[in-house]
Amino acid sequence: MTSLVHNITFDTGNPYELASFWSKVVDRPLSDDDKPGDDEAIIALSGGPSLLFLRVPEGKTVKNRVHLDLQPSTTREEEVERLIGLGAKLFDDQRRPDGTGWVVLTDPEGNEFCVERSAAEKAKTS
Repeated sequence: MTSLVHNITFDTGNPYELASFWSKVVDRPLSDDDKPGDDEAIIALSGGPSLLFLRVPEGKTVKNRVHLDLQPSTTREEEVERLIGLGAKLFDDQRRPDGTGWVVLTDPEGNEFCVERSAAEKAKTS
């Protein structure tokens, strides 16, 4: 027997607000019944687990033990610029002169996530 990943869960002080940010990141809508002030919000991803946002009383205090790695359909640089425009913040720049590497950003509540090179960018250096 095996298990499937059903949800990737984010603890948050404001589920609707953080889910709204991630909704723009992954270009998927929040559930129709999610409203501001709700204790949870969810984004169904096509062909995979959902992103679930649950209200918790405490704030984030340490580095994430699990994080998402995003692979854009555009270039890494274009995606980093887009995400910063949505409210992400640059946390750690691991881009290398040869074009490899990644960029670590944080979402509006400080959760780290990485932006890798696109598949097309990776194919050029393989």
